[in-house]
Amino acid sequence: MRKRPNVVLILNDDMGFSDIGCYGGEVDTPNLNKLAENGVRFTQFYNTARCSPTRASLLTGLHPHQTGIGILVDDDGPEGYAGNLNEQCVTIAEVLKEHDYRTYMSGKWHVATDIFHASDTWPKQRGFDRFYGIINGAADYFAPVTLTRDNENIEHEALQNNDFYLTDAISDEAVTFIKEHVQEHPDRPFFQYVAYTAPHWPLHAPVEDIAKYKGRFDKGWDVLREERLQRMIDLGIVRESWKLTERDPGQPSWEEAEEKEWLLRRMEVYAAQIDRMDQGIGRIVRALEETGQLEDTLILFLADNGGCAEELDAKLGEHLFRKRIVREKTKHGEPVIYGNLSAHAPGSESTYQSYGVAWANLSNTPFRLYKHWVHEGGISTPLIAHWPKVIRDKGGIRHTPGQLTDVMATVLEATGAVYPETYRGRAVLPLEGSSLVPVFGQDTLEGPPLFWEHEGNGAVRIGKWKLVRNYPGPWELYDIESDRTETEDVADRHPDIAKELSQQYEAWARRCGVIPRENILALYEAAADRKED
Repeated sequence: MRKRPNVVLILNDDMGFSDIGCYGGEVDTPNLNKLAENGVRFTQFYNTARCSPTRASLLTGLHPHQTGIGILVDDDGPEGYAGNLNEQCVTIAEVLKEHDYRTYMSGKWHVATDIFHASDTWPKQRGFDRFYGIINGAADYFAPVTLTRDNENIEHEALQNNDFYLTDAISDEAVTFIKEHVQEHPDRPFFQYVAYTAPHWPLHAPVEDIAKYKGRFDKGWDVLREERLQRMIDLGIVRESWKLTERDPGQPSWEEAEEKEWLLRRMEVYAAQIDRMDQGIGRIVRALEETGQLEDTLILFLADNGGCAEELDAKLGEHLFRKRIVREKTKHGEPVIYGNLSAHAPGSESTYQSYGVAWANLSNTPFRLYKHWVHEGGISTPLIAHWPKVIRDKGGIRHTPGQLTDVMATVLEATGAVYPETYRGRAVLPLEGSSLVPVFGQDTLEGPPLFWEHEGNGAVRIGKWKLVRNYPGPWELYDIESDRTETEDVADRHPDIAKELSQQYEAWARRCGVIPRENILALYEAAADRKED
């Protein structure tokens, strides 16, 4: 009987499509680059534009609304929007455990409403033998709230360790799980889910990593977008005929921008966060190699949404930071006293900031819009697949479209596991995705229709046509083959195609439990009225 492969699924948080080196970016990512050089890179793979929905879809092979994560982990009312993984879905970990896999997770969970009390929607209760990480969606990298081992809160471990840094901890725990598995369960395969918080805000990074990027971005976002695009063309990631999108409206040119030193520091810290993650991925790969596991381990790497244009103002940052101080104080035992957070250079423990719209625009080169939106800038993700025993086309590029629902199907084909019709006595929804294993060998280019919805922003892609809207705006139609950067809306020229795609979208939305955004907003208003009464 052939030994079944291990699977290491690596997800990072709030990183743009083209930030890492092997996709054209300026950040040093030698370990991811090496995985790409010895595996394949996908150029048209998609997430679901936001943290929680992506995690729900990635873990279950369903669309997020089918799993109970219609928006985020808040309880937004009706079925599909409860904020918890429901019982109509199974996770990859649950399925693989039924096939004698050991299952481990380190990193960010973010698919449970209650982040402080263990429930049936926490990792240990959804198929993972071991868990280390955070339950909530964002964290101080030096002292994270909800830091948990298995079901136990261990925030004190970070506070007592002056060298603690969350990205390193996520990497190191993954390494520990791998080494312990080989010692304790040498005859069983494993599934390892590594869900980094990097480079999600706040901008926190070790000083030595930040210093490395001094001067790296001094040309500014306009020139860097042009240079990055050319590298992407040279790498075969994008087509030369696709136009670079305009700078985001309301953002100044680099020449006109004020406080350049401050702006550069933001991007330098962001880059340092990705760099540190890549260092940790290197340690994970070395652990696989040193334990003889690398040859027959499928490694998948991707991001949960496009670059994040969220601006954290001083009051929000101060609120979040002071909330942590009130709850835990600091590592040194006393609250830090400071003024306006925006006056502090990001990177240190006493700041809580994001990198802003213009740098997010660079991260998503050459696409439009960001996290939250389902235009290409919000949903396009790098996807690297590395499997030495199977992938022969080293360094290959794959243009076949796919989305998160395909990950479960891919893992199942790779491992020989079977998706269940029922799980522990309850019926589960049928798998939505298609396996990418055949694409590891060669591009197939064609695939089933792809669908998205988040906060009213909707899209459907069938073949070369993509219908998309920025809620509450009208539907736009793009020929993705000739215009993937979505610069020329052709809905007026092809009304029949726009109508057909909109009908396909509406049918999918009804089937998957998508509630129109205006109905969700009405529920919010009704809840607010009840609260006032």
